[in-house]
Amino acid sequence: MAGKLAKEIKARRTFGIISHPDAGKTTLTEKLLLFGGAIQLAGSVKARKASTHALSDWMAIEQERGISVTSSVMQFVYRDYTVNLLDTPGHQDFSEDTYRVLTAVDSALMVIDHAKGVEPQTEKLMEVCRMRNTPVVTFINKLDREGLDPLEILAQIEDKLQIECVPLSWPIGMGKQFKGVYDIYRGQLHLFTPGRATQPEEGGVVIRDLNDPLLDELLGSAAVKLREDLDLLAGAANPFDHQEFLKASQTPVFFGSAINNFGVKELLDAFVELAPAPGCRPAEPRPVCPDEEEFSGFTFKVQANMNPAHRDRIAFFRICSGRFSRGMKVRHQRLGKEVILANATIFMAQDRSNVEEAFPGDIIGIHNHGTIKIGDTFTTAREALSFRGVPNFAPEHFRRVILKNPLRAKQLAKGLLQLAEEGAIQVFRPRQGNDFILGAVGVLQFEVTVARLKAEYGVDAVYEPVPYGAARWISSEDRRALAEFEAKNQNNLALDAEEHLAFLSESPWMLSRTMEMYPKITFHKTREHC
Repeated sequence: MAGKLAKEIKARRTFGIISHPDAGKTTLTEKLLLFGGAIQLAGSVKARKASTHALSDWMAIEQERGISVTSSVMQFVYRDYTVNLLDTPGHQDFSEDTYRVLTAVDSALMVIDHAKGVEPQTEKLMEVCRMRNTPVVTFINKLDREGLDPLEILAQIEDKLQIECVPLSWPIGMGKQFKGVYDIYRGQLHLFTPGRATQPEEGGVVIRDLNDPLLDELLGSAAVKLREDLDLLAGAANPFDHQEFLKASQTPVFFGSAINNFGVKELLDAFVELAPAPGCRPAEPRPVCPDEEEFSGFTFKVQANMNPAHRDRIAFFRICSGRFSRGMKVRHQRLGKEVILANATIFMAQDRSNVEEAFPGDIIGIHNHGTIKIGDTFTTAREALSFRGVPNFAPEHFRRVILKNPLRAKQLAKGLLQLAEEGAIQVFRPRQGNDFILGAVGVLQFEVTVARLKAEYGVDAVYEPVPYGAARWISSEDRRALAEFEAKNQNNLALDAEEHLAFLSESPWMLSRTMEMYPKITFHKTREHC
C-alpha cells in the first residue's frame, strides 16, 4: 500500500488559477480541460445570451453576467498525472473565496492580459501566494491582440510582484502578426491552426532547430526577430532554477492565446512536470505529510445548492495524507464525533460522480447537512489534529435585508444561514432588534446574495444601507471588562451565524476610538475557522 500511495502522491498536481477580471482565466481553464480530454466543447464566456457557458461558471448569475463569482473544482488526467484544477473568481469582491481556495492548493497559475499588464487584483492575489510561499507559474494571455512588449511585461511583473521571471516560451509577433510561441523549455516550435474549438489535435509543423531554413520560409522576417529575441534572453535572463521556483522566488513564464489554443499545450506540458506534488502541510500540534498512513484532510469551502433540485450542500475537502476509501470512518475533530464518509464525490464543475478512493492532493465533496464548517479537520488518527490558516475576514461593507413577503421569514433565515456557511457573506443578528445585517468584503456579494435567495430559496428580498462601516469580533480574558463593554455598547453588538460576538462600528475612525477606550478588549480582524 505504501508503494501505491507514494506513486499516487507523485502523480498529483493541485493548483488554483488566479487573475484580475477579464484576463482570460476561465477561457484558459476550459482549454486546459480540452487538452486533458475532460470536455469536448468549450463554452461561450462572452455572449450573455449564449446557449452554452463556461463549464466552470455554473451559477445562473455567472452565466448572465459572464463572470465567475464562486470557485469551481475540476479533476482530469493528463499524460500520467492526475490534475486537480481550482478555478477562482477574478473579481476583487470575491477575493475571500479565492484566498481560502489558495489554502488548499500546492501551486498557482497566474494569468495576465498582455495588453493590460499587471493589474491591482493580480497584485493582491500575489501577496496571498507570497504569504504562503506558493509556487507560481505565469501565463501571459491574449497575444492575438496588440499589447505591451513581452520584455516590458516581464519587467512589470518583476517590479510590481517582486518575483523573478524566467520565460519558458516566447511569442512570435502579436495581434494580427501573431504566429504562435516558441517552446524554450523543449526547444521546439509547434505551429497550430488558430480558432480550433474542439479537442486540439496533434500535428502541424514542428521545428526543433532554429537554424532550419523552413523557419524562415514559414515565418519570414518574424524568424529573424525570434532568433534575436532568444539570443537577448539567453544573455540577459537568469536560467530557470526549479528549487527557486518551488521556494516561490522565481516564476516560469509562458506566452500564448487561450482563445486560439496558442501556447496552452506548451504551458500544460511544462506545468505537470514542474509543479510540485502534494507536500507537508501546517497543522496543530505538528505538520502533516502526505505519505503518512493515517488519513487526514480539511474543508476549505462549503457550497449550497450546486444541485438546486436537491437543495444540497457540499463541503469541499482537501485530502492531506493517507488514502480515502468510500465508506471509511473518520473523526470530525471540531465536534469530537466519528462519521462515515459514504458518498464522497469528485467534481467537473457542477457535474460530479461518486469516488471509491482518493489520495493526497485530491479535492472531494462531502454531503453536508449543516454540521460541516469551513476549516473543519477530519482524520483517522487518534491524536487531535487541526489544520490551520482558513480564516474569515472582517467585512468592510454592510446592508440590511428587507423581506418583501413577511410569510417567507423562515425561508429567508434558512437561506441566509446556509449562504453564510459558504463564507462569501456574513450574517449578523443585532442584539437590539430582529434585523438581518449582511457583511461582505465586496459590495457585489450583496447582489449575488439577493439573486441566489430568489433563485435557490424562493425568497424575494432587497437590501438597503445601514450606518456601519467596520466590524470586529471581540473577546477578552477579563470577564468583568467584557461585561462592562457589552453593557455600554448594546446598540453596536451582534452575533454572527456561528454565535460569535461582534462589534459593528459606524466608521473605521469610531472603531479605532473604541479600541483605545477599551484596552482590555481584543478586537479581531480575522476569525479562524476551527
